[in-house]
Amino acid sequence: MLKKNYKGRCEKRALSKCQGICKSYNALQYGFADMLQADSEIESFICNVSLDELDYTTDFVITKSSGDLMVRECVSRKLISKPMNIKLLDLSREYWLKRGVNDWGIVTNAEE
Repeated sequence: MLKKNYKGRCEKRALSKCQGICKSYNALQYGFADMLQADSEIESFICNVSLDELDYTTDFVITKSSGDLMVRECVSRKLISKPMNIKLLDLSREYWLKRGVNDWGIVTNAEE
């Protein structure tokens, strides 16, 4: 999760399954977008979706071939236990549960 107007480094690229331009703000997002692009069960995905009442964005909202939605947040393993990240992840999970999305998860990097 990032602030809506995050001003950090961003890599923009066009992927056929991504609706719009895929903007990756870190290597974890970049790699996960590549995984989604290669997965045959994924129909499409959207990056950095704005959360209406909040000042943050969700990393990925994914539509499966079956039509089901799933949401994924990318968090570095070393930052996952920070109190602010825990709070933001809970906000995201609650936001999407209220909208009927039950398949919510966290994507982390490999153990170092």
